[in-house]
Amino acid sequence: MSNLGSVKTNFTAGQVSMDLLGRGDLRVYANGARHLENVIIHPTGGVSRRRGLKFISKVEKPTRLLPFEFNTEQIYLLCLTDNKLQVLKDDNVIAELETPWVGEQLWQLNYTQSADTFLIVHPDVPPKQITRNNNEVWQIEDWEYYSKDNMIYMPYYNFYQKKPKLKSSAISGNVTLTADADVWLPTHVGSYISYQKGLAQITEITDTKVAKAKVVKNFSTYAATNDWSESAFSEARGWPVSVTFHQNRMVIGGSRDLPNRLWLSQSSDLFNFDLGEALDDEAIEFGILSDQVNAIKAVVSSRHLLVFTTGAEWMVTGEPLTPEKIQLKRQTNVGIYSDKILAPQQIDGATVFVSRSGKQLREFLYTDVEQAYQAKDLTILSNDIIQSPQDIGFDQDECVLYIVLEDGSISCLTTYRTEEVTAWSKLTTAGKFLSVAVIGNDIYFCVQRSNGYFLEKLADDYYSDCAIRLTSEIAQRDWGGLDNLEGEKVVVLANGFSLGEFQVEEGEIHLLDEATEIMVGIPYEHWIEPLPYMVESERPYSPKALRVIHARFRIINSKSLCIDIGGGYFQYPLKRIHKDQIFDAPPMTYSGDVQVRSLGWIRDMNKPMWSIRSNEPLAFTLLSAVVEIKLKE
Repeated sequence: MSNLGSVKTNFTAGQVSMDLLGRGDLRVYANGARHLENVIIHPTGGVSRRRGLKFISKVEKPTRLLPFEFNTEQIYLLCLTDNKLQVLKDDNVIAELETPWVGEQLWQLNYTQSADTFLIVHPDVPPKQITRNNNEVWQIEDWEYYSKDNMIYMPYYNFYQKKPKLKSSAISGNVTLTADADVWLPTHVGSYISYQKGLAQITEITDTKVAKAKVVKNFSTYAATNDWSESAFSEARGWPVSVTFHQNRMVIGGSRDLPNRLWLSQSSDLFNFDLGEALDDEAIEFGILSDQVNAIKAVVSSRHLLVFTTGAEWMVTGEPLTPEKIQLKRQTNVGIYSDKILAPQQIDGATVFVSRSGKQLREFLYTDVEQAYQAKDLTILSNDIIQSPQDIGFDQDECVLYIVLEDGSISCLTTYRTEEVTAWSKLTTAGKFLSVAVIGNDIYFCVQRSNGYFLEKLADDYYSDCAIRLTSEIAQRDWGGLDNLEGEKVVVLANGFSLGEFQVEEGEIHLLDEATEIMVGIPYEHWIEPLPYMVESERPYSPKALRVIHARFRIINSKSLCIDIGGGYFQYPLKRIHKDQIFDAPPMTYSGDVQVRSLGWIRDMNKPMWSIRSNEPLAFTLLSAVVEIKLKE
């Protein structure tokens, strides 16, 4: 039988599920891979060993990372741990503040930003705003609603189906509020009551029907009435769940006890929720009424105001949004993930979100033909790539979405919709990724390792993790200052040479040869494997046996290639390709074709024709692979 060729020109379908092994007829089978680990897929089709993680600092506890971007030049990293916020600029701590959030609350935070004001909400904690002034002074404060003539214009609501009557003992001063039903809870202390065109703040709860209060704005009368309401957000009723800005209004989506309600502030007056007389610029409030309670988990300002709930996705329209023109329309019935708050991401004109199951990533995109949104499943070809997500971040420059999972790995999506590129890969490290934040051109991670928690970021020319670069004017063998790597097995790059693995003891390593510059870090392994070969005339079945005669790999900007084409992994000597290179010079970057020959038959069709796998801390990029094979008749 004549020799056959297997040509792989790109990896734009990424790592696909084993469920596709019977679908050799699909284009994604040719463009997909069986295994892509610790590589980034480029929109053009090639795959590169991911950048290493540069050590920034050690942190005390698991840390939630949030981006603060005033503009492209003034960018900051917010690091949240139990009751503490650290602000970093250029990888240095410039401010430290006390916060009210602890433990699991950190992963239920929703946030939005407008210029120097950063709003954070959690359903069990009063909402906060973090502000920065021109002198880099940072503060964290409670929201301060607009007030006029002693009236505070916050959202109010009557929580009772059969509204009980309320009577005051007086119209001013310290009063007693008596209801004809059980309404008061101990946590009502501090809440505001809107009653008889006035306002009072509860100071003491006597029993479930009687409360004492201080009048803030005098009542018009103290007659009994059921036309009263209390502050929508309080210790008794819970606090906002989500927040954003849309058409010059602040939008609050849901609260603990009002999960399906939306509040929009007055236009250009962000903390004024006065409903007034329903004029065009006045505040708006309404609930999402449907066949089930749709708890709002995220609100997003896009082409329209998008509302993501646990049971459906909604579109709020109106040009502009006014009390008279506003409309709410259900679009899809997927539901958003709610175990952790993962903010929907704006990508290439679409909004992507993790579905209610926590196993799918959906692309929420408006179609002009249908005049409606659709929620395409981006994980349909890689249905096992996401499990129990924990955090999310999108890098616009490389078109890569990072989804941190609870098992400590990261599912990476390279997406470029106009070119129909949807490619998944996996990132792992010696430890667990906990959180991610993309700030400008930098991508930060909080990582749990065997010796603590670390703040690290992806860095060019770094190809190991928790890595640190050390220099010395005098060549030396013994290197210290490696406390962040205590007890770890590390790889060392010295003067451009990979020296292998060493053990860090008491913050030091001892090399066999002297060097003036070293890079030390924890190794990670990149792994690239294609899908099993299929005979064109017998798809979707693989042959009984095949022999790789030779394989040709096109690589670019690479310094190392470790490959297996049937006889086991071996390090291909790229140095011999550079004929004019001095023998003992460090590896040069190579771009071109590498041809490898092989002997022996492959009878296990679950075994790939070739596999590339290495933990060498050196650059590697694969563009394509052409394999000449012979089948057993």
